[in-house]
Amino acid sequence: MAHSKKAAAPRSKPMGIRAGDQVVVLSGSAKGAEPRKVISTLPREGKVLVEGVNVMKDRQRKDGQNAQEVVEKPFPIHRSKVALFDAKSKKPTRIKNVVGADGKRTRVSVRSGETI
Repeated sequence: MAHSKKAAAPRSKPMGIRAGDQVVVLSGSAKGAEPRKVISTLPREGKVLVEGVNVMKDRQRKDGQNAQEVVEKPFPIHRSKVALFDAKSKKPTRIKNVVGADGKRTRVSVRSGETI
């Protein structure tokens, strides 16, 4: 018997971005704007929800009624389109994980060297 040709599930890369972080949008209509807050992350999909970016109108029904209500809500964008904001240099930065003397990992800004 031949082996099945099932595609293996792709491994997701570490995000590096967490909910509550300040990020800068690198491409799209919100490019170059002020830093924005990450609402949540979707690590399996490799996407993030950013406050005020990729906002679309969604129609939702009110409780048990046929009338619809139009609600604006943010939709996810790919993680490659955002970069962490470095407060010291006021520019986007990458991060690296550094193991401290106590054995705990901390996120450090590559641009300024400060912990995030």
